Parts: sequence; C-alpha cells; structure tokens
Amino acid sequence: MYEMIDIVMQWLVAPIIVVVWVLFNKVTKNEKDIAVIQAQHESRSLHHDREMKEMKETIKAIFMKLDSIEQTLRNR
Repeated sequence: MYEMIDIVMQWLVAPIIVVVWVLFNKVTKNEKDIAVIQAQHESRSLHHDREMKEMKETIKAIFMKLDSIEQTLRNR
C-alpha cells in the first residue's frame, strides 16, 4: 500500500507540483512585464499629449501672426 502511494507521489504528484511552480513563475514574470509596459505606455501617452498641445499652441500662434500680417496688408 505504501509502495503504491510512494509511486503515485513520485510519478504523478511531484511532476504536477513542478509544472505548477514553473507556471506560477512565468505568470509572475508576465505580470511584471505587463506592469512595466503599461507604465511605459502611460508615460509615452502623456508625452504625446504634451507635444500635441504644444503643436496646437504653435499653430494657433502662427495663424494669429498671419492674421495680423493680413490685417496690416489690408490697411495699407
């Protein structure tokens, strides 16, 4: 009876425990990688939003300058 339990433990339970342990380690690593990628995405998104805001302000300033030039030329 004990030999049967020993065989089951050796050839069935022990490999299952090893597989579960390996999968757990992979999942943990993947969770960390996902967290890093999300943080990078948020950082890049904020940077992109700032750049877009700056571009809009620059374009607005250019159009205001063009409008003032146009007004000056019309008034001549």
